[in-house]
Amino acid sequence: MSLRLSTVILPRDRWHEGGREKWRRAEELGFHTAYTYDHLSWRTFRDGPWFGALPTLTAAATATERLRLGTLVTSPNFRHPVTLAKELMSLDDISGGRITLGIGAGGNGFDATALGQEAWTPKERADRFGEFVPLLDRLLTEDALTERGTFYSAEEVRNIPGCVQRPRLPFAVAATGPRGLRLAARYGQAWVTTGDPKIFETGTPEQSVEALRGQIEKLGKACADTGRNVSELDKILLSGFTPDRGRPLQSLDAFVDFAGTHRDLGFTEIVIHWPIADSDFAADQAVFEKIATEALAQLG
Repeated sequence: MSLRLSTVILPRDRWHEGGREKWRRAEELGFHTAYTYDHLSWRTFRDGPWFGALPTLTAAATATERLRLGTLVTSPNFRHPVTLAKELMSLDDISGGRITLGIGAGGNGFDATALGQEAWTPKERADRFGEFVPLLDRLLTEDALTERGTFYSAEEVRNIPGCVQRPRLPFAVAATGPRGLRLAARYGQAWVTTGDPKIFETGTPEQSVEALRGQIEKLGKACADTGRNVSELDKILLSGFTPDRGRPLQSLDAFVDFAGTHRDLGFTEIVIHWPIADSDFAADQAVFEKIATEALAQLG
């Protein structure tokens, strides 16, 4: 099974002070996709520079020609399907059809309360996500739509001319629970996971592999229940959140071993973080670029 290699560039750099060059370099290095996080702020980077995901991707679209671009991931925490659909349609047009929407239910981070609301419970997040994704799907595939839901509504909304990619830009649905996996099976062109967060701190790489194997099996069942073949979905691992942490980026050989193990599980794409000094994503830039240009060839 072939494997693609992608990167995620956090939106921390001023565009004219290094930001643009990173996205151009990602294309030069041959990455399949360059993603960015869609947050208002994030964890240890909260009190430093942090720019908006969709404007950043729009700028990246004009600075690159072949590189696919996307969010990893967008959530309902501060997004509404109506406005998001219009922005995505426009971004897909500007990029010439190179956009993938990574989308998930969101969590309890800073985004969850930034608009003044109480953080939603896991059930409330799942309920909203279950309405958000189908409505967004319709908004991106229908020229005109009126829909009234419990959480999200659209009133005589127009999205003309629609996406460059038909019938719409692809969704990469981040999910590990049963409701999210059903959404991935029904609406996703790809599925995204970061592994099992319960074993991030104390688990072993071997336990992580077994947890991921279990997630893929559950995805397969969700697909079977909807009459879909699980092989139709790309399977994306956003690395850096398994017990291996940064070890796969310490050397080319370490990454090839990590990537081969996860390819054999069934993953079709691995995403690695662009190095950020003095952070959880610190890595040697030269090793990172060596991985980008040589790892896939070594995997065969």
